[in-house]
Amino acid sequence: MSHTATENARSSRWPARLWVVRHGQSAGNVARDAAHAEGMHRIDLDIRDVDVPLSDLGQRQAQALGRWFADGAEDERPDVILCSPYVRARETARLFRDAGGAPPQEPICGDERLREKEFGILDGLTTAGILASEPQQAEFRRLLGKFYHRPPGGESWCDVIFRLRSLLDTVSLHYHGRRVLIVAHQVVVLCLRYIIENLSEEEILAIDAQGDVANCSVTEYAFDPAFGREGGLTLVRYNATAPVAEDPAAHVTSEPDAMVGARG
Repeated sequence: MSHTATENARSSRWPARLWVVRHGQSAGNVARDAAHAEGMHRIDLDIRDVDVPLSDLGQRQAQALGRWFADGAEDERPDVILCSPYVRARETARLFRDAGGAPPQEPICGDERLREKEFGILDGLTTAGILASEPQQAEFRRLLGKFYHRPPGGESWCDVIFRLRSLLDTVSLHYHGRRVLIVAHQVVVLCLRYIIENLSEEEILAIDAQGDVANCSVTEYAFDPAFGREGGLTLVRYNATAPVAEDPAAHVTSEPDAMVGARG
């Protein structure tokens, strides 16, 4: 097999480019900040987490990200868009595409494996609320850590990783050699890094501790045929906020992970 044929065979396993984007600021993020600032036990939302929309700022962030991609070369834009089925992620993907980030006819493919981490009985509670109403779960989380703690009816990070391994198998099977954009949530961004880069629990939690995944930030991978024995995805940038920061219509926001059951 020639060198070129070997490279093609290797690259067929992975996308040529992979971008992972956290959704824009949501109404849930705004309500979460307010609940934390006021010492409330519960976030003031009366709709399902699935249905929480973008805030006005979140909409501008998604449009700014789309315009940033639109200003680049055509072969530097995604030709596949996958997103969480949650409203805030779908709105981010649609506004990104409509602002020129991808061709207008490009379908937005929802995939439930990209959904937010499920918090179960802790959903909507602030840290103060968990300590007040679920002290046993607060102690379990302290002992086990966020990577392994699974609240009743919810998920651990390991559970999220399990479904994301399946998602990446689908990406490898159907979108090899393509330019793929994923729009999802903070924990999904981090767990995809864990899988793609073969990180340990300690390594991914150290990355998490360094700072939040900003709304509409970009984490980017490129296929490198010389990486490892068979080629693979290499990290180009993580949590890059320049696409939003450079646009006067939007500014960077991120949400701290202070509330265990908060919606991100």
